[in-house]
Amino acid sequence: MVTAIIAAGGKGTRMGADINKIFLSLGTMEIISRTISAFENCPRIDETVAVTAENDLPLLRNVLKKYGFKKLAAIVAGGSTRAESVRNGLNAASGDIVLIHDGARPLITEDEILRVIDDCEKYGAAALGVKCKDTLKKSDADGFIETTLDRETTYQIQTPQAFYRRDILRAHSLPGSESATDDCALAERAGIKIKITEGSYENIKLTTPSDIIIGEEILRRRTQNADRSGL
Repeated sequence: MVTAIIAAGGKGTRMGADINKIFLSLGTMEIISRTISAFENCPRIDETVAVTAENDLPLLRNVLKKYGFKKLAAIVAGGSTRAESVRNGLNAASGDIVLIHDGARPLITEDEILRVIDDCEKYGAAALGVKCKDTLKKSDADGFIETTLDRETTYQIQTPQAFYRRDILRAHSLPGSESATDDCALAERAGIKIKITEGSYENIKLTTPSDIIIGEEILRRRTQNADRSGL
Protein backbone atom coordinates (compact mmCIF):
# COMPACT_ATOMS: atom_id res chain seq x y z
CA MET A 1 0.00 0.00 0.00
CA VAL A 2 1.27 3.47 -0.92
CA THR A 3 0.31 6.67 0.90
CA ALA A 4 1.00 10.20 -0.33
CA ILE A 5 1.49 12.68 2.51
CA ILE A 6 0.89 16.24 1.32
CA ALA A 7 2.70 18.80 3.48
CA ALA A 8 0.42 21.80 3.10
CA GLY A 9 1.65 24.12 5.81
CA GLY A 10 3.43 27.37 5.18
CA LYS A 11 2.36 30.99 4.85
CA GLY A 12 1.69 33.45 2.08
CA THR A 13 4.44 35.86 3.12
CA ARG A 14 6.68 35.56 0.05
CA MET A 15 3.58 35.44 -2.15
CA GLY A 16 2.46 38.76 -0.74
CA ALA A 17 -0.78 37.03 0.27
CA ASP A 18 -2.62 37.15 3.57
CA ILE A 19 -3.59 33.46 3.40
CA ASN A 20 -1.69 30.19 3.08
CA LYS A 21 -0.38 30.09 -0.50
CA ILE A 22 -1.90 26.63 -1.06
CA PHE A 23 -5.33 28.28 -1.26
CA LEU A 24 -4.31 30.55 -4.15
CA SER A 25 -5.44 29.54 -7.63
CA LEU A 26 -3.46 27.93 -10.40
CA GLY A 27 -5.66 27.75 -13.45
CA THR A 28 -9.16 26.76 -12.42
CA MET A 29 -8.19 25.01 -9.18
CA GLU A 30 -6.58 25.92 -5.89
CA ILE A 31 -2.89 24.98 -5.68
CA ILE A 32 -3.56 22.37 -2.97
CA SER A 33 -6.49 20.86 -4.87
CA ARG A 34 -4.42 20.51 -8.02
CA THR A 35 -1.62 18.87 -6.02
CA ILE A 36 -3.91 16.34 -4.36
CA SER A 37 -5.63 15.67 -7.69
CA ALA A 38 -2.31 14.52 -9.19
CA PHE A 39 -2.02 11.80 -6.54
CA GLU A 40 -5.76 11.01 -6.60
CA ASN A 41 -5.47 10.18 -10.30
CA CYS A 42 -2.30 8.07 -10.01
CA PRO A 43 -3.09 4.31 -10.03
CA ARG A 44 -0.26 3.40 -7.64
CA ILE A 45 -1.47 5.74 -4.89
CA ASP A 46 -3.87 4.07 -2.46
CA GLU A 47 -4.52 6.99 -0.10
CA THR A 48 -3.54 10.58 0.55
CA VAL A 49 -3.09 12.40 3.85
CA ALA A 50 -3.05 16.20 3.93
CA VAL A 51 -1.25 18.05 6.72
CA THR A 52 -1.76 21.74 7.34
CA ALA A 53 -1.60 24.33 10.11
CA GLU A 54 -4.32 23.87 12.70
CA ASN A 55 -5.92 27.24 11.96
CA ASP A 56 -6.14 26.32 8.25
CA LEU A 57 -7.96 23.01 8.85
CA PRO A 58 -11.53 24.34 8.43
CA LEU A 59 -10.72 26.11 5.16
CA LEU A 60 -8.80 23.14 3.78
CA ARG A 61 -11.67 20.77 4.59
CA ASN A 62 -14.13 23.10 2.84
CA VAL A 63 -11.92 23.55 -0.22
CA LEU A 64 -11.27 19.83 -0.70
CA LYS A 65 -14.84 18.72 0.02
CA LYS A 66 -16.13 20.04 -3.30
CA TYR A 67 -13.82 17.73 -5.28
CA GLY A 68 -14.89 14.49 -3.60
CA PHE A 69 -11.40 13.01 -3.49
CA LYS A 70 -11.97 9.30 -2.82
CA LYS A 71 -8.38 8.56 -1.78
CA LEU A 72 -8.20 11.38 0.78
CA ALA A 73 -8.03 9.38 4.02
CA ALA A 74 -7.28 12.16 6.51
CA ILE A 75 -6.67 15.87 6.95
CA VAL A 76 -4.53 16.39 10.04
CA ALA A 77 -3.03 19.31 11.94
CA GLY A 78 0.65 20.01 11.56
CA GLY A 79 3.12 20.97 14.24
CA SER A 80 5.49 23.82 14.99
CA THR A 81 8.12 22.52 12.54
CA ARG A 82 8.01 20.81 9.16
CA ALA A 83 9.42 17.64 10.70
CA GLU A 84 6.69 17.54 13.34
CA SER A 85 4.04 18.11 10.68
CA VAL A 86 5.35 15.25 8.55
CA ARG A 87 5.42 12.98 11.61
CA ASN A 88 1.76 13.74 12.20
CA GLY A 89 1.11 12.74 8.61
CA LEU A 90 3.14 9.55 8.99
CA ASN A 91 1.14 8.60 12.07
CA ALA A 92 -2.08 8.97 10.06
CA ALA A 93 -0.77 6.97 7.08
CA SER A 94 -1.50 3.30 6.43
CA GLY A 95 0.91 2.62 3.58
CA ASP A 96 4.10 0.57 3.78
CA ILE A 97 5.57 3.08 1.35
CA VAL A 98 5.01 6.80 1.89
CA LEU A 99 5.57 9.65 -0.54
CA ILE A 100 6.12 12.99 1.16
CA HIS A 101 5.26 15.88 -1.13
CA ASP A 102 5.10 19.67 -0.90
CA GLY A 103 1.54 20.94 -1.20
CA ALA A 104 2.88 23.87 -3.23
CA ARG A 105 4.19 21.61 -6.03
CA PRO A 106 1.00 21.12 -8.06
CA LEU A 107 2.73 20.42 -11.38
CA ILE A 108 3.97 16.96 -10.42
CA THR A 109 3.12 14.39 -13.11
CA GLU A 110 1.86 10.83 -12.91
CA ASP A 111 5.01 9.56 -14.61
CA GLU A 112 7.21 11.19 -11.97
CA ILE A 113 5.12 9.73 -9.16
CA LEU A 114 5.27 6.25 -10.68
CA ARG A 115 9.03 6.38 -11.20
CA VAL A 116 9.82 7.52 -7.66
CA ILE A 117 7.66 4.68 -6.29
CA ASP A 118 9.46 2.18 -8.52
CA ASP A 119 12.86 3.43 -7.36
CA CYS A 120 11.78 3.29 -3.71
CA GLU A 121 10.73 -0.33 -4.14
CA LYS A 122 13.99 -1.14 -5.93
CA TYR A 123 16.48 0.81 -3.80
CA GLY A 124 14.70 1.36 -0.46
CA ALA A 125 14.28 5.14 -0.77
CA ALA A 126 14.09 7.66 -3.60
CA ALA A 127 13.60 11.35 -4.27
CA LEU A 128 12.97 13.36 -7.40
CA GLY A 129 15.84 15.61 -8.38
CA VAL A 130 17.22 17.62 -11.28
CA LYS A 131 20.81 18.56 -12.04
CA CYS A 132 21.72 22.12 -11.13
CA LYS A 133 21.82 24.41 -14.15
CA ASP A 134 23.87 27.12 -12.47
CA THR A 135 27.36 26.87 -11.06
CA LEU A 136 27.07 26.56 -7.29
CA LYS A 137 29.54 28.02 -4.82
CA LYS A 138 30.05 27.31 -1.15
CA SER A 139 30.69 30.45 0.89
CA ASP A 140 32.61 31.00 4.08
CA ALA A 141 31.12 32.61 7.19
CA ASP A 142 31.89 36.09 5.83
CA GLY A 143 30.12 35.59 2.51
CA PHE A 144 33.20 35.00 0.35
CA ILE A 145 33.43 32.14 -2.13
CA GLU A 146 35.20 29.22 -0.55
CA THR A 147 34.90 26.54 -3.21
CA THR A 148 33.04 25.55 -6.37
CA LEU A 149 30.77 22.53 -6.26
CA ASP A 150 30.87 20.00 -9.08
CA ARG A 151 27.80 20.71 -11.17
CA GLU A 152 27.82 17.19 -12.63
CA THR A 153 27.15 15.67 -9.22
CA THR A 154 25.03 18.44 -7.68
CA TYR A 155 21.24 18.13 -7.71
CA GLN A 156 18.26 20.19 -6.68
CA ILE A 157 16.13 17.74 -4.73
CA GLN A 158 12.39 18.08 -5.16
CA THR A 159 9.41 16.13 -3.89
CA PRO A 160 7.91 13.60 -3.69
CA GLN A 161 10.47 11.83 -1.53
CA ALA A 162 9.63 8.15 -1.07
CA PHE A 163 10.51 5.86 1.83
CA TYR A 164 9.39 2.76 3.57
CA ARG A 165 7.28 4.11 6.41
CA ARG A 166 9.14 2.18 9.12
CA ASP A 167 12.48 3.62 7.93
CA ILE A 168 11.46 7.26 7.79
CA LEU A 169 9.71 6.99 11.17
CA ARG A 170 12.99 5.71 12.61
CA ALA A 171 14.83 8.64 11.00
CA HIS A 172 12.33 11.07 12.53
CA SER A 173 12.96 9.62 15.99
CA LEU A 174 16.67 10.55 15.95
CA PRO A 175 17.94 13.65 17.80
CA GLY A 176 18.08 16.86 15.79
CA SER A 177 15.21 16.01 13.47
CA GLU A 178 13.40 19.31 14.05
CA SER A 179 16.04 21.32 12.17
CA ALA A 180 15.85 19.24 8.97
CA THR A 181 14.57 21.08 5.90
CA ASP A 182 13.42 17.91 4.15
CA ASP A 183 13.01 14.21 4.82
CA CYS A 184 16.06 13.23 2.78
CA ALA A 185 18.20 15.09 5.32
CA LEU A 186 16.70 12.97 8.10
CA ALA A 187 17.15 9.78 6.10
CA GLU A 188 20.79 10.64 5.42
CA ARG A 189 21.45 11.00 9.16
CA ALA A 190 19.83 7.61 9.71
CA GLY A 191 22.16 6.00 7.16
CA ILE A 192 19.45 5.44 4.55
CA LYS A 193 20.71 5.52 0.95
CA ILE A 194 18.41 7.51 -1.31
CA LYS A 195 18.22 7.00 -5.06
CA ILE A 196 17.86 10.19 -7.09
CA THR A 197 14.98 9.73 -9.53
CA GLU A 198 15.23 12.01 -12.54
CA GLY A 199 12.69 14.77 -12.16
CA SER A 200 11.57 17.72 -14.24
CA TYR A 201 12.40 21.41 -14.11
CA GLU A 202 8.64 21.99 -14.39
CA ASN A 203 8.01 20.47 -10.95
CA ILE A 204 8.50 23.83 -9.30
CA LYS A 205 7.53 24.87 -5.81
CA LEU A 206 5.21 27.87 -5.97
CA THR A 207 6.70 30.31 -3.49
CA THR A 208 6.64 33.78 -5.07
CA PRO A 209 4.28 35.63 -7.47
CA SER A 210 6.69 34.98 -10.35
CA ASP A 211 6.40 31.24 -9.66
CA ILE A 212 2.63 31.51 -10.20
CA ILE A 213 3.22 33.17 -13.59
CA ILE A 214 5.61 30.37 -14.60
CA GLY A 215 3.21 27.73 -13.29
CA GLU A 216 0.31 29.19 -15.27
CA GLU A 217 2.40 29.06 -18.45
CA ILE A 218 3.41 25.42 -17.83
CA LEU A 219 -0.23 24.55 -17.22
CA ARG A 220 -1.39 26.39 -20.34
CA ARG A 221 1.16 24.57 -22.51
CA ARG A 222 0.24 21.18 -21.04
CA THR A 223 -3.44 21.86 -21.73
CA GLN A 224 -2.68 22.84 -25.32
CA ASN A 225 -0.61 19.69 -25.85
CA ALA A 226 -3.37 17.53 -24.37
CA ASP A 227 -5.94 19.17 -26.66
CA ARG A 228 -3.76 18.54 -29.71
CA SER A 229 -3.17 14.90 -28.80
CA GLY A 230 -6.93 14.43 -28.46
CA LEU A 231 -7.63 15.58 -32.01
